[in-house]
Amino acid sequence: MPNSTPTTAQPLADTPASASGRRSLGRRGELLLALLPTATVLLMLWLLELLSNQRLLFASLASSAFLIYLDPGHRTNSARTLAISQLGAASIGFVLHALVGPGYVSAALAMVLSILLMIALDAMHPPAVSTGLNFAFRAGSGEGNLLLFGLAVGLVVVLVIVQRGSTYILSRLTRTTTPTTS
Repeated sequence: MPNSTPTTAQPLADTPASASGRRSLGRRGELLLALLPTATVLLMLWLLELLSNQRLLFASLASSAFLIYLDPGHRTNSARTLAISQLGAASIGFVLHALVGPGYVSAALAMVLSILLMIALDAMHPPAVSTGLNFAFRAGSGEGNLLLFGLAVGLVVVLVIVQRGSTYILSRLTRTTTPTTS
């Protein structure tokens, strides 16, 4: 009879796993991985300063960047999930702001509709809920902020790709430089 116990990927023998089950890459590796989301968020903030004064509309992307750093391989942090959830929630909040006006009614509707959209499309990314709220409360100058937000999401999608590649490379380097026991 086959074993029905689910199997999980085991961490490297010499690389301790964190509480979440993600392999730790050591302090140096973790710092190198943390540099990518930090640089991405700083780049987004610099672009926002140049192009818009609606900084709070982009705050949830900092949470997205941290989640990508924390567990780049998790499906919640995939490029597909990130793009669908963040852009969908921003659009919902933007439309509700235009139809209902800024306030708690549009924010509550944006939150509920964003969650329903993420469930329907199997694209759960929790920071997107706050994106819907932010756009419903204050969409700012309109379409320009929505387009700028789309650009920022594009930067975070690039971060997902780079972070996954970096994790792979760092884990390969760790594996080749770590002595093995026989």
